[in-house]
Amino acid sequence: MTTYLADYAWLGDRLARDVHLEVHDGRFTAINADKAGMPGRPAAGGGASAGAADAGPGGGAAGPDAAGPDAAGPDAAGVERLPGLVLPGFANAHSHAFHRALRGRTHHGGPGSFWTWRDLMYETAATLDPDGYLRLARAVFAEMALSGITAVGEFHYLHHSPDGTPYADPNAMGHALIEAAQQAGLRITLLDTLYLQSGVDGQPPDGVQRRFSDRTPQRWAERVAGLAAAPHARIGAAIHSVRAVAAHHLEELGGFRPLHLHLSEQPAENEQCRAAHGCTPTELLDRHGILGPDTTAVHATHLTDNDVKRLGDSRTTICMCPTTERDLADGIGRARDLADAGSPVSLGSDSHAVIDMLAEARALEMNERLATRQRGRFTPADLITAATAHASIGWPDAGAIAVGNRADLVCLSLDSVRTAGADPAAAILAATASDVTHVIVDGRPIVVDGRHTTIDVPRALAEVLR
Repeated sequence: MTTYLADYAWLGDRLARDVHLEVHDGRFTAINADKAGMPGRPAAGGGASAGAADAGPGGGAAGPDAAGPDAAGPDAAGVERLPGLVLPGFANAHSHAFHRALRGRTHHGGPGSFWTWRDLMYETAATLDPDGYLRLARAVFAEMALSGITAVGEFHYLHHSPDGTPYADPNAMGHALIEAAQQAGLRITLLDTLYLQSGVDGQPPDGVQRRFSDRTPQRWAERVAGLAAAPHARIGAAIHSVRAVAAHHLEELGGFRPLHLHLSEQPAENEQCRAAHGCTPTELLDRHGILGPDTTAVHATHLTDNDVKRLGDSRTTICMCPTTERDLADGIGRARDLADAGSPVSLGSDSHAVIDMLAEARALEMNERLATRQRGRFTPADLITAATAHASIGWPDAGAIAVGNRADLVCLSLDSVRTAGADPAAAILAATASDVTHVIVDGRPIVVDGRHTTIDVPRALAEVLR
């Protein structure tokens, strides 16, 4: 058993101080808070300023000399101190690992759009083989670990060789992703993706899209049956989009859970769907029984009021990817409307323009402010809930610091140049991934003092991306 002492810890929807966390076999077995806070506020002295003064400049209980990450470690009683603010592990609910190779390489050549970016993405997709994908994904998942991500939903459609021929192991690319996550120390949900056509018009996949396609749902299902879950890995499914799967095949995915899909990311998708089916993509999915609490719709950017109601009534989770949606000029989704309608909200780094779940959470609120000219559309508690939505990727026993849950923890420095003086209850609106000092996954430290315990992440990224 390991006992941790957190200066500040987020328990449910509230902040607490001086929290003892007992962990055994990778799960929380006891949680004792000496000073329980009000929802979203520190406890001591009746306010943020008093609490920070009592704790010292670093926000900790042991004074300023113990404020930084170097102060962590066991004391004479064997209790390991976790400095700063301790949050549940983050869940990256939408990732395409190979898109990381595009960062910083798509912003030249004049005006562009999602579709011009997609051409560059296809060029990258054409270059990878299983060995290269293992090296790339290992480095990308390790970068995720440095940012506090403890589980990732990998939306996986890069299945076959460049001409569409299956590898000797039909799941070689999927197995590479599962192995990469294990080496990086993360849990993974492999969302194996059905991709059958190039557009709503039913044309077969062409060019690099042939790598994505199993040609029939039956062949896809047979291949997916060869993927095995592991202690760190679960197998889910994905519909790439209504563009890539014909309507009469949608119901064949109904038994796969968790189930994810891209939804209404671009107005062109909506226009094509209306032309072919006389309805929006959301309506089409609803007709075929796809919506529901075990389904996650990614982006959901361009929705009608009726779409919002259908998604909310069905309790379909929405995964917003704000940094990617901005990077690709997609638009601003209706996150607050969807949440109010009944849809849980999760977050993903998608194309990995950055990998920073704190930036994603902050952008969720900031996008709302831009769209509505109102502040406080999402509370800090709301943003933490979205950033830790492990249930959306099939890990319902993670995402909260609670007895019986998986022991996933992220420590944020409260004395960095970004967070110094911030109210710990609102530090999520000030901190970045650079403020992550310690990360624990299933009770095992994988990041200590801001460094991955087994992988030199900058070097690994530089070598594979060279």
